[in-house]
Amino acid sequence: MIYWRYLGILSSLGTIVLWLILNFYNPYNSASPSNDVLIRTGAFLLAPALVAVIGLIIRKQFIMFIAFFWSLPLSLYIAMTPSIFKLFIGTSFGYLLAGILMRKMINPVNGPSR
Repeated sequence: MIYWRYLGILSSLGTIVLWLILNFYNPYNSASPSNDVLIRTGAFLLAPALVAVIGLIIRKQFIMFIAFFWSLPLSLYIAMTPSIFKLFIGTSFGYLLAGILMRKMINPVNGPSR
């Protein structure tokens, strides 16, 4: 099955939606985001989501692992806040799980030889 593709797409779309909420509709901060905030959060949350989509399209699991490790530091930091943005850690682990499942589906392990 292609569950890994659905999981990867859901994780990427979830990250993009959460990034938009974090920067433009944040209920905890009424000030508009500065360019510095947009660049930093975009570099560590939005860019890995877009890279993960590319990895899904070309079916390369190592790109999913890169997206996971790239987004992990800021996702862990944001996960310590008491808000909806804890979901960023779930989307990051979605990249990892999609990469693992992709590896199993593309390179299945053969059973024992007879």
